[in-house]
Amino acid sequence: MITHHSSLEVFYEQLEFVQREYRPHGLKAKSFSNVVIGGLGGSGIGGTITKSYFIHEFPIPVEVINDYFLPAYVDSNSLVVLGSYSGNTEETLSMLEDALKRSAKVLIICSGGHLMEKAKELNLIHYAIEQGYQPRMALGYSLGFLLKVFGELIGKDLTEDFNSAIAGLSDNVRLKQAAENLVTKFQSTLNRRYTILTDAAFSGIAWRFAQQLNENSKMEAFVSTLPEANHNVIESYYGQLPSNFIVLNSHSNERVSARFDFITALLERENNKVAVLETQQLDIPTLFEIIYILDWFTINITEPLNVDPMQIANIISLKEFLSEI
Repeated sequence: MITHHSSLEVFYEQLEFVQREYRPHGLKAKSFSNVVIGGLGGSGIGGTITKSYFIHEFPIPVEVINDYFLPAYVDSNSLVVLGSYSGNTEETLSMLEDALKRSAKVLIICSGGHLMEKAKELNLIHYAIEQGYQPRMALGYSLGFLLKVFGELIGKDLTEDFNSAIAGLSDNVRLKQAAENLVTKFQSTLNRRYTILTDAAFSGIAWRFAQQLNENSKMEAFVSTLPEANHNVIESYYGQLPSNFIVLNSHSNERVSARFDFITALLERENNKVAVLETQQLDIPTLFEIIYILDWFTINITEPLNVDPMQIANIISLKEFLSEI
């Protein structure tokens, strides 16, 4: 069985797989009026990260859908990119049927299941992910293929970006130490809920972190995106709060960075614990390194919290309940 620990130790191999297996799809963004990315949980968050990464250079609207149905505007001029690790996610299969009814161009990313069967049967563009992982630990595959797909749509070759990311992740000592430093920061408060303060550029990564805290660590986690959160959520920051705060700042906006400085000082003045992860550049290697550090944190705190990151009893119970309806 591939455990969370073992998959993280060789996480870079997922990107190597994408580099090796990616085949050009031959599509161009200018041929479509919009792109919709559909997926749930660990298979869907890559869409949010991809949308955020390309937002300043992608020429047409992109929307991420985590539901059963596609927006009303999807039609034959739309590109619908669907991802499901198992290929059996019921919401994603529903979106596929919806997309086909509307004659949209469909591209599939999955490891097998009904989604892969449909892709082959209908000769849809598809990318196969390696099997054996829990979906949330296979982000390198799903996000990797999505980044490549979107890069090609705008004529951008990401080969060197991926090579740099692979090199950085394969030498993981400093990244694992950064995760341990976070554990040390919150050593006495690990069992508190987590509030992630992020800018727009890192919002997808923030949601990924929250999901990993939920599934791996069994902890509540919430995301507040600046500057919007400074117009409302900040008014709840009085006194010492029952939360650990983690700031994700890409430094892509000077005014937002100034807001982070203010809110960090405000929280610390009230004796709240705040950890800051910030970068001076926003590129693909940096995206994967931040994801990697935060993933390790969610795994490293499972032992002191006495939880098993491999077990997802509530999710399994829900699926069994839905299968009986």
